Amino acid sequence: MPGGEVSEVSESELSTVERAHTHYRIPIEFSVPSPDKHPFVMWLWGLLKLDFTGIAFGALFFCWSLTPSLLPRDWLFQGLIGGINAAVGYGFGVMVGWAARRWLLAGRSWWPLPRKVELWIKFSLTPIAIFAALYMLYLSAGWQRELAALMDAEGTTTTGYFRTGALSIVVGALFISGMRVLRDLVRFLARQINKIVKMPREVANVIGVVLVVVLVVALVQGVLLRAVSDVTNSAFSLQNNETREGAVQPTRSERSGSPESLAPWDSLGFEGRNFVSSGLTGEEISAGLGRPAPEPIRAYAGLETADTQDERLDIVVRELERTGAFQRQALVVVPTTGTGWVNPTAIEAEELMFGGDVATVAAQYSYLPSWISFLAERDKAAAAGKALIDKVRERWLQEPEATRPRLYVYGESLGTQAGEGAFDGLAEIRGSVDGVLWVGPPNANRLWSQFVTRRDPGSPEVRPVYADGLVVRFADNSSDIPPDGEPWLSPRILYIQHASDPVVWWSPDLLFQRPNWLSEPPGPDRLPDMRWFPFVTFWQVAADLTNAAGVPDGHGHNYGTLVLDGWVAVAAPDGWTDADTEKVRAVMDEYAGRDGPEK
Repeated sequence: MPGGEVSEVSESELSTVERAHTHYRIPIEFSVPSPDKHPFVMWLWGLLKLDFTGIAFGALFFCWSLTPSLLPRDWLFQGLIGGINAAVGYGFGVMVGWAARRWLLAGRSWWPLPRKVELWIKFSLTPIAIFAALYMLYLSAGWQRELAALMDAEGTTTTGYFRTGALSIVVGALFISGMRVLRDLVRFLARQINKIVKMPREVANVIGVVLVVVLVVALVQGVLLRAVSDVTNSAFSLQNNETREGAVQPTRSERSGSPESLAPWDSLGFEGRNFVSSGLTGEEISAGLGRPAPEPIRAYAGLETADTQDERLDIVVRELERTGAFQRQALVVVPTTGTGWVNPTAIEAEELMFGGDVATVAAQYSYLPSWISFLAERDKAAAAGKALIDKVRERWLQEPEATRPRLYVYGESLGTQAGEGAFDGLAEIRGSVDGVLWVGPPNANRLWSQFVTRRDPGSPEVRPVYADGLVVRFADNSSDIPPDGEPWLSPRILYIQHASDPVVWWSPDLLFQRPNWLSEPPGPDRLPDMRWFPFVTFWQVAADLTNAAGVPDGHGHNYGTLVLDGWVAVAAPDGWTDADTEKVRAVMDEYAGRDGPEK
């Protein structure tokens, strides 16, 4: 077409060209901008054009994402998850379409399809996808209400839930555009490589992909993660210096942070100050139980208590010596979550059970909250838990065996991972402590995974039985903890885990593999309608993690006073009865939500 002239093309020739274009090109566009547009405008349009095979799979993945998960989700969370899954489905559909055109359909006598058939398929697919999505949104709203009722939570409305669709479109479009930016970067690098060294286009593309992956990984690990770590550490270190409203410095010598303490109040951190300033006094325990009770001991060291971990643990041990902890009936070691948080309900339960004659010790190892520590500091958590337990046990062994307190380990959430880090296996636990209570263990826990994987044949993953329950047991509620009449050797190890707790059941394996717990009959607070879908279920349960503790007691990652039943099963004093348990529960209910007076 010299001189800028445009040659005429017949309608039949145009149809042939278009069909050939469809045969070799992946994208099938809704429309094409005028070629006189600026190249940058054309590139931006390329980020938005859609492939119809991708639309089909994107709609399928979106509909899958609307099926129920472990916890109720509002429209906002569902919109985010729906958009992510739709984008994943779209990308998968594009690859399927490309592979089909390249290997399955090439050379077929009936391919490419006639233009009219192709257009009919295109413009039928979109309304079908929209109708399927709307219908699934309607069903999903009902599932969410059913799941909320199962957990005594407030459900959503159908009309409100339809906002999910609009949000998912936005989220999916952003993800797809982002992936296309990376695709174009690969193509750009491939072209530059070909200018320098002549090679087949496929080889240049592979090299481009490798370079982009290396660049992204280096950017994420070397820059973004470091920047995020620095920012989050800075932000949470500032919070660490704050003090919760109502938390005041203890005046009783049995508490770290008191005037007599070797661990100054200002050094304990936000969670440490909460821990030592809350809980019931000896007088309140005595009044609640109707018998004399000593002041319970709470020892703690924050990150700012000393410069190194060894120095902090030395101070913790000296705190136990100063307060007379090694002369108490029981000593409880609590490896914490990231920020140093200790579940106040669990500590109150064991202090009431032992009538105040107990010492509890914990130490902070990070500024980061549990969910960030779980992703970035799991090894650090395990090392910190091992150091704390080993240090306390080393000093505990110096006491006469006949008079030293019973030694227990407690952990919740990431604290269970920190606690497991102290032991190589079951034999070491049994030879080291007098009992273990672990609540809401993450699925990645090493020992938990071993016990569940090696569970007795026929026992479900959600309620596993390990070695006939002689030492290690699992419970979802108090009725799962059998009475003392059944054989349970000491020291006892008990895991408490809800069937609806995403912390327990989330795993990267959900991406490609259906877990046993979704193939078995559901637990007491999971809908039987929940199904496993590749990619989709992974993101559903990942979203549940963000709201794991935002449900009523007895569901999700919120264990309430079930920890009392766990303590009674593992460490009840001699002569303990069900009436004693209910008396303690009544005292806990009476003081529930109270910060407590100055101590």
